Amino acid sequence: MHELGIVFYIIRDVKEVAERNNVGLVSKVVMDIGEVSTVVPEYLQDCWKWAVGKEPLLEGCELEICTVPAVSWCEDCKREYPTVRYGRTCPVCNGGSTYLLRGNEVEIREIEVKE
Repeated sequence: MHELGIVFYIIRDVKEVAERNNVGLVSKVVMDIGEVSTVVPEYLQDCWKWAVGKEPLLEGCELEICTVPAVSWCEDCKREYPTVRYGRTCPVCNGGSTYLLRGNEVEIREIEVKE
């Protein structure tokens, strides 16, 4: 379960931002998690609930997860298509010269604070 390690990195980054901005309490962290990122949102939420209880800055902090759909690009026909449904073969031209455009993200989108 690598989600616990990811939570530790999120907390580290949030703490750094909070310190630079003189924030006393963070109320919500919004994450963009790619559909093919290998992160299991339910596991991330469980780890988050455990970890925020150990950080005064994050007491009661909510974690919101936004799923980023996986989209691939076909070099042959120059079109995008949904990766999870079709894999590495373009559904438009059956070409195999494809690559992932988005959907592998694990990023903090926003941090909300309490005044």
